[in-house]
Amino acid sequence: MGTWRGLQVAFLLGSLFMILLIIVYWDDVGGFSLHPFQDLKHGSLHSGCCSPIFTRASLSVSTMQTQTGSSTTVPTITSSTTFLSKGAAKKHTEEEQKKVKSRKYEENKRTHVLVDKSEQEVRKQRIMNMCSGSDTVEFPGRTRAFEQIPNRELDHLIVDDTHQIIYCYVPKVACTNWKRVMVVLAQSLISPSSGKPYTDPEAVPPDLVHNSSLHLTFAKFWHHYGSLSRHLMALKLQHYTKFLFVRDPFVRLISAFRNKFGRPNEDFYRQFGSVMLRRYGNVSGSLPETAAEAFAAGIKPTFQQFITYLLDPETEKESIFNEHWRQVYRLCHPCQVKYNFIGRLETLETDAEQLLKDLKVDHLLRFPSGARNRTATSWEKDWFAQIPITKRRELYKLYQPDFELFGYPKPDSVLH
Repeated sequence: MGTWRGLQVAFLLGSLFMILLIIVYWDDVGGFSLHPFQDLKHGSLHSGCCSPIFTRASLSVSTMQTQTGSSTTVPTITSSTTFLSKGAAKKHTEEEQKKVKSRKYEENKRTHVLVDKSEQEVRKQRIMNMCSGSDTVEFPGRTRAFEQIPNRELDHLIVDDTHQIIYCYVPKVACTNWKRVMVVLAQSLISPSSGKPYTDPEAVPPDLVHNSSLHLTFAKFWHHYGSLSRHLMALKLQHYTKFLFVRDPFVRLISAFRNKFGRPNEDFYRQFGSVMLRRYGNVSGSLPETAAEAFAAGIKPTFQQFITYLLDPETEKESIFNEHWRQVYRLCHPCQVKYNFIGRLETLETDAEQLLKDLKVDHLLRFPSGARNRTATSWEKDWFAQIPITKRRELYKLYQPDFELFGYPKPDSVLH
């Protein structure tokens, strides 16, 4: 009996001792804190990132860690807190990366525009230097006034009064697609399917855009405005945006030859091809009457005969060259027309995009993305391989003003 009572007393004393230890411990750590749960109740914590169980556990441990200074009290629950922090940090990092990319894109875009503008200034300044006589190259018509240019030589200046644009088209320099753009802007051609003017340049039939009746050119002003025509031209040249596109002169010649004499073309065969064959082809007997018959018989002009024709003094006496190989300075008169934009076929896509923005019509249409002319500068050496050096140098002198005016390098590989 005494033993049993002794055990009871010992158990009681032990219990009192444990209670005392617990009281002392919670005194040390500051007791239970209800603030985390009050915070959760009042919504002071972020919502939506995890389940209530994880949130509550994380809050309790977080408070205890602050109060005890321990970072390892409950490792598993602490890791859930770390997980939430990493998720938020990752989201924040992704947003920052997007902002950085957006800033870089805008900066690159501004830089690209500045480069384009700077390049345009270089191109325009080069023309001004040439036309002012600062450079040594002399060429016909450099110093004449615009009023002295005959009307027939103004037939390549297409006018769009609605958008106040003047475009000088140069054959073999994307002129088909630019004419399509001008047709859409001027609403000068009705689509048979819709009964309304075309709104998409790519939908305009390419064979129709070369119909001169579709375009108002300076050459037609005399018929429309009579004695007022030159005065109106001067006003439009002063206030309208004027542009043209150019190309390496020798490459343009190769492209013209391939297009007009590399396959049967009845008009060009009768007017030019037959002349070349008679003069320089040593063809015995009469020539076939049609291009189809000539090609079937293996009779067609060579590139060498074409170049000989261009250099023949008799050719110059006969005409000022067909538009497909006429020099750009004779087509577009850059010394008399102060162009606001000079594009290049070699940079057609970027130049076209920038020009449409400058014209403030980029919201109306896009430049056609049709097949480009494939004649490349790298072909020059092969095409001129059979042409004597003396003729190559004569040809360069004939087209030197275009090389110089529009900044194309002298083709040393062809001339030496």
